[in-house]
Amino acid sequence: MQQRSDRLGGLGRVLIAVYVILAIAATFRSIYQIIAKFDDAPFAYSLSAVSGLVYIVATAALIKRTGVWRAVARGALIFELVGVVVVGTLSLVTPQLFAHPSVWSHYGSGYVFIPLVLPILGLIWLHRSEGAGAGAAPGARA
Repeated sequence: MQQRSDRLGGLGRVLIAVYVILAIAATFRSIYQIIAKFDDAPFAYSLSAVSGLVYIVATAALIKRTGVWRAVARGALIFELVGVVVVGTLSLVTPQLFAHPSVWSHYGSGYVFIPLVLPILGLIWLHRSEGAGAGAAPGARA
């Protein structure tokens, strides 16, 4: 069981690192867009700000990952996945809403589809890490 814990820990570190990068990129991009050109595409820029906040919450919750933080992480990841799917679909069906792209438009294509894949990987990691080191005592069985 120790090998499984270590593997999940490595995957977790990579996931968290990608979340940190995405949180910084999405948040600072949205701040710039809102300050410099909000009137050009208020809906898209507001969605980018929301996605940045979700990435910040998800990152913090994935780092903590015990007790209530596990539920917060799961909720943030589900919200993120639903957001990417809904916004991605809307950006294709009603492109006039997206005069400029948001982080989640076109399913995160501007970010190499990482916004679409990341919450799925995060949910899998959370599920597989339950009892395998996430708050479990050393030597506890998963």
